[in-house]
Amino acid sequence: MEPMRIHHIGIIVPTREQADPFMDLFGLEIDYTGHVDAYDADIIFTKYNDRESPLELIMPLSGVLTKFNGGKGGLHHIAFEVEDVEAVKREYEEKGMEMLEEKAVVGTSDLIVNFLRPKFSWGVLVEFVQTVGPIQR
Repeated sequence: MEPMRIHHIGIIVPTREQADPFMDLFGLEIDYTGHVDAYDADIIFTKYNDRESPLELIMPLSGVLTKFNGGKGGLHHIAFEVEDVEAVKREYEEKGMEMLEEKAVVGTSDLIVNFLRPKFSWGVLVEFVQTVGPIQR
């Protein structure tokens, strides 16, 4: 396996009202926003620059993510950019590991994603991200 580049780091914030002060605290700007139907969550991607990878702020509207960390939110996952999410899934499954989803799910309009179950990565939820189209800003 080739080394992977970090695509983003995912942080759950319970509401948009909490996302704005978080971004202000660290001087982050919005690159684009969206909604992930598979997890019923609004998202904000911060701008990428030459010093950092973007953050994905996740604001769950329903489901299991609303209960993450007792409903308080927090660091959720680290995402790696890959050329082919399904090939990565097959590679990890050949090693006896499991992904969260049976097939990759649509993230935003430009991404499909899947997650390695944390029990195989020392408690860290790892997302694999494949770009499949232009970002709709």
